Parts: sequence; C-alpha cells; structure tokens
Amino acid sequence: MLTTALELAADFRPILAAAMHGTDLASTLPLAAVLPFALMLLAIALLPLLASHWWEHNRNKAAVVVVIALPILLYLGVGLGTGGRQLLGATMLEYVSFITLLASLFVISGGVYLQGSFAGTPLANTAMLGIGAVLANLTGTTGASVLLIRPLLRANQRRESKAHIVVFFIFVVANCGGLLTPLGDPPLFLGFLHGVPFEWTLRLWPQWLVANLAVLAIFNLYDQKVFDAEEKRRPGSQLEEVMEHEPLRIRGRRNLLLLGGVVATIVASGRGLLNGGEPWPFGPKEVILALLAVAAWVVTNPEYRARNNFTFAPIVEVAVLFAGIFVTMAPALAILNAWGAGQREVLGAAFTLSQPWQFFWATGSLSSVLDNAPTYLTFSATAAGLDGIGAHGSYLARLISAGPDAVARLAAISTGAVFMGSMTYIGNGPNFMVKAIAEENGIRMPSFFGYMAYSVAVLIPVFVVVTVLFFR
Repeated sequence: MLTTALELAADFRPILAAAMHGTDLASTLPLAAVLPFALMLLAIALLPLLASHWWEHNRNKAAVVVVIALPILLYLGVGLGTGGRQLLGATMLEYVSFITLLASLFVISGGVYLQGSFAGTPLANTAMLGIGAVLANLTGTTGASVLLIRPLLRANQRRESKAHIVVFFIFVVANCGGLLTPLGDPPLFLGFLHGVPFEWTLRLWPQWLVANLAVLAIFNLYDQKVFDAEEKRRPGSQLEEVMEHEPLRIRGRRNLLLLGGVVATIVASGRGLLNGGEPWPFGPKEVILALLAVAAWVVTNPEYRARNNFTFAPIVEVAVLFAGIFVTMAPALAILNAWGAGQREVLGAAFTLSQPWQFFWATGSLSSVLDNAPTYLTFSATAAGLDGIGAHGSYLARLISAGPDAVARLAAISTGAVFMGSMTYIGNGPNFMVKAIAEENGIRMPSFFGYMAYSVAVLIPVFVVVTVLFFR
C-alpha cells in the first residue's frame, strides 16, 4: 500500500522540480510582488491592536487572508502562466506538509493530560522550560509546546503576571530548544531531506547550550523579580499559594505511542524507507500523519481533552494565517533565491554574503518574518552555490563534504533559522499556537510589537554572544 502511494505521489515531482529550477521566473518577478506579503505582516501586527475584538474570530482572520492573498493567487495562477502555477503548486504542497505535521502533533499531544502540576515558582518554571528544551528535540518544538504549555499555565494560574512566562516558553521550548535533531524544528528536517546526516545537528550542542542557558538564566532572574513584586503587592503569601500542587501523572499514554509513530514516520520519510533510499515525495507522509491524528482522536478518552481545555481554535488560527503567509511569501522567497544565486539584483544591489556570521544574521533576520523552513532552504542553496554545488537532490551532503568553511556556513544557517524563528509570533508555527492556547486560558498576551520588545531586549544580546563565540 505504501509503495503504491509513493508511486502515485511521484506525479508531484515535476511540479516541485520545476519550481526549484524555474529561475527565469524568479529573476524577472517585480519587487511589487512582495507588497501583499508586507501587507499580510502589517495586518497580523496591527489588527490585534486596532480591532482586537473583531480580530479574535477566525472567520475574520480568514476574510483578511483571502482579501490580501487573492491578488497573488491570481497573479501566479493566471497572470504568469505555467511558471507561476508551478511556483504556486510547490508552495501549496509545502503548506499542506507544514500544517499536516503541526495539526497531527497538536491533536495527538492534546490528548495527553499531565494530571497535577508543578509549583508555580520561578525555579520550577525555569526547570520546566529546561525540560521543554530537551524534549523539543524528541517530539519537535510543536509537540513539546502542546505537551507542556497547559501544565505550565495550570502551575501559574494563581499568579497575576503570567504573559512573560509564555513569552519565554516560546523563546525556549517553541524555538531555541529544537536545534539538536532534524525532528526538533522544520528547517532541520528539510535539511535532513536534502542530505544532512541525522546526527550532524548534534554538533551544534555548544550553540544550543549557550543560548538556552543564557535565556533560562535571564528568565529566572526576571520571573523572580516579578514574583517578589507580586508577593509584596498582594495580601497573604503568594509563595504558599503557588507551592500548592498535585503529584504529576500522565494520562492518555497511548498517545505517546502515536507521537512515536509521528517521529518514526518523519525519520522513515527522510531515509527513504521502501523508496529505494530516496526521500519520500509529497503524499505518503502526510497521509500517515493524518491517520495517526485520527487514531489519536478515536482512542483518547474525551475527558483528557476536556481537562486540557482542548479545542481546534488554535490550530485553525495557525492554518488560516499561515495559508496567507505561504501564498504571499512565495514571490518574496523566489526573488530572494534568485538574488542569492546571482541571477538578479535587488534595488541595484548584488548578493554579497560569504561569511558564517553574515549567513547567521541574514537567515535569522528573514526567519523572523518569513517561515524559517523555506528561508533555511533558500540560504542553504545559496551557500551550496558558493562552493559550486547545484541545489538538487542530496546537495547538502555534498556541501558538508566541501570543507570546514562550507560546514561553518551551514551551521550558521541552521542556528540562525532555528533561533531567530523566536523573534516574532510568525517566525515559527508553534509560536502562534502557544499564544492562542494561552489566550484561550485567559492570559492577555503582548501584541505583535509588544512581543518583539521582549525578543529584542532578551534575544538579540544572546545572539550577539553566539555570533562572537561560534560564527566570527
């Protein structure tokens, strides 16, 4: 059955290949094609501030997405002919793969109920984020986020100020923690599919350790300051209240087996199991992940989802907003790809990056506002081009074999994509999901720019240190 599915899905290969190598289109796209993407970012940033109640409803988000994305859909699907349709088709396949993985992890993890809670003290909160940083490499940043965010919220439900805890959770568990394996974050998984050995990312443990320890230390100090202020302001002992907790017990353990099935599917697809060693094309992986999610829905005791306050609203919000992001960012990524390959100029400037620190910051900066997975692919393809390696097949395996300079560039690209996906709500899929779950639980989260105030103040100094230590 799987072999048949692989054969059927092979029909998508010409679409993807044409989009990867259709450089004529990318080199001639006007810069004005980027405007809908900029408008999409502005809508996500400003509408929660200007029309917060209206923006709360997913149907209104969908209306905004349709209005902004429709011109690009028509431009690519009709105005540019075959080349535009190929680019749009490849983008839609990437979106389906992206949202299928997120949704399967969301549904399966939503059926795992951690009964009881930690104490909501700064030290316990820090420990929980640290656990999440490790777990993210086994279940992905999405799986770790969905598993741990609700117990963290329960542990801190008696506290007044909680939004900062969720923000730091996004920094660590939803992003920076997932650097060590291809399962940790979507960019690394794409690298695995293009030839990066499964164990190669383990060499990034010094960057992972420095960044996560630094962010956890800052969080502990900040959370302790907030906690002490609340202790003085509120009557009675806040410490006694948050120390009240129940022993932890895992309910819905069968879902952990299904999470293992997700991990096994991702590994098998990358290693080309039952496909002659070639990575699976579009289709089989997505079908298996969907079936695992359905199985989780059927076998999970509804009581566990009810206790988790599980609804589909967060994943629907992510699916709606990222549909618009994927469509509108397609021209932006195509232009960037052609620019990096030396096939065009942007505003009269040629692409001049060559050093690891430049790739770290360029990849990271664009990962903050573009989805970090395609951004990773764009810059890794550019880095391969500097060594005369064509961006097709397992080209990253050839890049790693090109010498220490090439390895340093790929390490910088990988680290920048994973770490700086934490800079905004839209940098990585789990960010919006965690935000939506927190808001469902009554926490008033910072606005788009309010979140960036946190990320600039906390993360930029940490990333400067990472640059000095590893990517000079």
